Amino acid sequence: MFVAVMANTYADRVEALRRIMRERDWDAIIIPGADPHLSEYLAPRWKQVEWVSGFTAETADLVITLDHAGLWTDSRYFIQARKQLSDTGIELHKTRVPEQVLIPEWLADHFGRQQEIVIALDSLCVSSAFVDSIVSRLAEEGTQCSIAGIPNLLDSIWKDRPAVPRTRIFQVETGESRGDKIDWLRSFLSEQCSAAILISALDEIAWMLNVRASDIDYNPLVISYLLVTEDRVCWYVLKDGYDYDEERELFSELASEGVEILPYGDIELDLSGFDLPVCLDPDAVSYELSKCITSSVIPVQSPVAARKAVKNVFEVNNIRKAHLLDGVVMERFLYWLEHSVEAQTGVTEYDAARKLYELRSEVEGFCGESFETISAYGEGAALPHYVTPHVNAPVLFPEGLYLCDSGAQYEFGTTDITRTVPLGRCTRTQQEDYTLVLKCHIDLAMAIWPAGTPGCRLDALAREPLWRYKRNFGHGTGHGVGYFLGVHEGPHDIRQNLNPVPLTPGMIVSDEPAIYREGEFGIRHENLLLVRSAGTNAFGSWLRFETLTICHFDTSIIIKELLNADEIKWLNDYNEMVYNTLSDRLPRSVAAWLKEKTAAI
Repeated sequence: MFVAVMANTYADRVEALRRIMRERDWDAIIIPGADPHLSEYLAPRWKQVEWVSGFTAETADLVITLDHAGLWTDSRYFIQARKQLSDTGIELHKTRVPEQVLIPEWLADHFGRQQEIVIALDSLCVSSAFVDSIVSRLAEEGTQCSIAGIPNLLDSIWKDRPAVPRTRIFQVETGESRGDKIDWLRSFLSEQCSAAILISALDEIAWMLNVRASDIDYNPLVISYLLVTEDRVCWYVLKDGYDYDEERELFSELASEGVEILPYGDIELDLSGFDLPVCLDPDAVSYELSKCITSSVIPVQSPVAARKAVKNVFEVNNIRKAHLLDGVVMERFLYWLEHSVEAQTGVTEYDAARKLYELRSEVEGFCGESFETISAYGEGAALPHYVTPHVNAPVLFPEGLYLCDSGAQYEFGTTDITRTVPLGRCTRTQQEDYTLVLKCHIDLAMAIWPAGTPGCRLDALAREPLWRYKRNFGHGTGHGVGYFLGVHEGPHDIRQNLNPVPLTPGMIVSDEPAIYREGEFGIRHENLLLVRSAGTNAFGSWLRFETLTICHFDTSIIIKELLNADEIKWLNDYNEMVYNTLSDRLPRSVAAWLKEKTAAI
């Protein structure tokens, strides 16, 4: 009954938007899955796709016409989308698949026979590049497309819409002063022959100013904009509503360093009166702000993302500390999990997630999770981004596989780890898949490659063992991770998409191959890796990975014959390192258990 009521609610919301379309002669409405800063993770105010459709994943866009409603999302969420969109009248459109038809192409096909159309969208929450792609693609079909850019388009029907979040702002040590970062950015401006740059991405602003907050769940970010010129630094931020001594001191310090703290809502007005050339990233700045700029615009890729991705020595040392402490937590958790399940205490997926949070919260410097823990048993683990139910969560039994993907935000680093563990008897297929995915993980971790190579060139190393058995996984193999920032960051990654950004010493990337069997189980093994130099010889400069994550891999169901000698050595060496590093930091009973778990195979 509950599902039916909610499904009707979402269908009603789609119809409410269609009534607005008829009143205003709009041909389509685009509801973007982003905020004014084009963030991946959203504060409740900007979960517009979820409010309209009921689809709760982070990555999705919604298009509504008078005769169609479609939701675009990638392979991580296909199973979830089919369930959550049931009975809403909203059709799933798949992205990151060979046959994908993206929104600009779909609109061109849908409206290509018309001379002129009007598309409405929330202009605060889409990039200027996205809008340009729609207009130009329709023009190719001979259709003139007018854009009705309506900031906060849903306000007229979303009556209890949350406000813009405002949480306490504080500063962090990063090994580099904000003054040095601003000087570097001004050097970039000089090279571009530009007088100003607009930074809209929240993680880039937090990195530039060495500030953090909690405006978005799991992300220590401040909702704000940053405008840097040759002689001014303007930070547009909500600054009223909190009265902390620490925050007042921070604002005073920023002011003394020449940072002007201005109201968040003034950014549009100030840009409209700006008469100097402005650098901005068309993929990272909203269409609304781009429209406001009356002076010349110089389109550039933000240099901050690439600089931020390369961690300095101070950050790397702190990140190693974060993984050491997180490793202690993980081993205590896995010990508790095994013994609780063996005793058949009725522990559920949610109980396990809460236990892990409890253990992490005991660590000094813990600031929260880096994303919502994926605690999944059996068929739930076949959903790459499974949402663990808080009520009536599945009970864990001493058989089959349990997957836990989790991470923490510490004042000194961000962690992200996945372990899939056998809880008891497993089938031959589960053992094969478990071993092959671990083989994929190890092959990537052992890689040595020429400097200048992008992550997409390494992706096959983490797939070939699965491909050999005609198995695969639909998501990327690795993503960047910030320093007490977002658990996902670019511009680098390891995936099949042709991303030309080379992996560079100091970058952190995940190594998380997987396999999912819908309705049965899922397996993912994930560590975080640091890119390091592997030396230079007559053939050039070489790079390798250092594994940062410190937590053993369970070997009890491994089919040893599927691993070669180098892979077995890597696994034994890694597990031995885990024991030697953590044993003195663990309770005696956990250390004794870990010694057995890390015995060589």
